[in-house]
Amino acid sequence: MRLPEDLAADWAAYGNVGAAAITAWQNTSHGSLPGWLEALESMPRVMPRSVSFGDTVTATGPISDLERDNLKVALERLIPWRKGPFALFGVFVDSEWRSNRKWVRIADAIDFRGKRVLDIGCGNGYYGWRMLAAGAEYVIGVDPTLLFVVQHLAVARYLSEHRAKNVVLPLAAETVIPDAPFDIVSSMGVIYHRRDPQAHLADLVRCLASGGELILETLIAPETLYPTDRYANMRNIGCIPSIRDLETWLTDGFEAVTIVDVTVTTTAEQRPTPWMPFHSLEHALDESDPKRTVEGYPAPERAVIIARRR
Repeated sequence: MRLPEDLAADWAAYGNVGAAAITAWQNTSHGSLPGWLEALESMPRVMPRSVSFGDTVTATGPISDLERDNLKVALERLIPWRKGPFALFGVFVDSEWRSNRKWVRIADAIDFRGKRVLDIGCGNGYYGWRMLAAGAEYVIGVDPTLLFVVQHLAVARYLSEHRAKNVVLPLAAETVIPDAPFDIVSSMGVIYHRRDPQAHLADLVRCLASGGELILETLIAPETLYPTDRYANMRNIGCIPSIRDLETWLTDGFEAVTIVDVTVTTTAEQRPTPWMPFHSLEHALDESDPKRTVEGYPAPERAVIIARRR
């Protein structure tokens, strides 16, 4: 499917990565994409008076009641919204994850000022806006899920002054071949979806400059798990590592490995909302023992690790 010319220009500015994303987009055959793009095109053409990249990524400005209603309908056509929250002209997109809580665990552990950032598995780009506010020069987010790319385009429409500094491209980590390595590479909520987690770490090393920093956020377990079917109702889980194994794997390519946070995931942070009305964490926990998943595994706990590439 043809990419709009203005977006093609934005993406092309990022060299090899942007070119690969344009090709990936043009070669896509996702059946829902035309409807998502129709929703995007139906969004009202209003201009923000102010934007902010705080806990809620926000754009405000004059808008009529009819325009706000049309905006809400268009954004609802892009459900489910996993990351956020966002507030666009009075429409509050209450995402499944209160991603601002995860951001707090990361923000003080790394200096984004003037840094070129690659955000792998970025979803709809919520964290990219937070990184820009923290001083990043630019953020390239990559995620193969086309719905998340379109969600980002919907939000970015009202953040046009900053749009070219935070892009979300329809690519997987292993397809990213940067023209130059990045200062910071972020991989949040990705490694446990990989059958070969060490191969994923090798992709991160490949994209990161010597002395650059890795942000690795992941589910963890007391002992590394390789679920045979599901974990917390999720099918696409390859490996949930232990902290010990993560530290061992990171010795290949990284140094100064620091565990900056370990937090049990709660239903206050991840839950169904009208903007993600499907099964969420509450449906994944054993009703009689919320410290276990419905499959009998330890309940979700997540760690944030910062490491420096050698």
